[in-house]
Amino acid sequence: MALRIPLHLFLLIVPIYANLEGDALYALRRAVNDPENVLQSWDPTLVDPCTWFHVTCDAQNRVTRLDLGNAKLSGKLVPELGKLERLQYLELYMNKLMGPIPAEVGRLRSLVSLDLYNNNLTGSIPPSLSNLSNLKFLRLNGNRLSGRIPRELTKLGNLKILDVSNNDLCGTIPTSGSFSKLTEESFMNNSRLEGPELMGFVKYDVGGC
Repeated sequence: MALRIPLHLFLLIVPIYANLEGDALYALRRAVNDPENVLQSWDPTLVDPCTWFHVTCDAQNRVTRLDLGNAKLSGKLVPELGKLERLQYLELYMNKLMGPIPAEVGRLRSLVSLDLYNNNLTGSIPPSLSNLSNLKFLRLNGNRLSGRIPRELTKLGNLKILDVSNNDLCGTIPTSGSFSKLTEESFMNNSRLEGPELMGFVKYDVGGC
């Protein structure tokens, strides 16, 4: 039997989620430089962020999309993004973002598309991204990411497109699970990558990392 929430409780719960998500997005606004004022509408005094430009919500006023590609933003990503529990599309490509990808992004269990390509992101690819069981598109190309490709990512059974080309990744390329159908274009221009794992002949834990 479906759980029925009384209307008066529902009206209390929705603003709580909206405020939490608004706070999370406003943390991002504070952490970035916005020379084109694309985030000007992000007013923390509003009841929820669903009226903000570049933010899409569902019928329950939960944030489902963040579309800030090619917005000339610089600065860093914030761990508060992990609080957007229903986010399906995180589009922050072609900006000037720097610093690491927060491990908290791995909490976005509804995420379908993670597009962070063509920024200046550094650090390693968080193994926590392997928790994103609905993820279909993971594009991290054109950054300065380093370290190994986490083998845990091979567990992403719905993954259709992976692009980590044009970074500074090292070690070997996992070839099991969802990675078995990927082509070499996904990994191009990482001068320290040593090639795919082949039937155990190239061990995952050795190499120039």
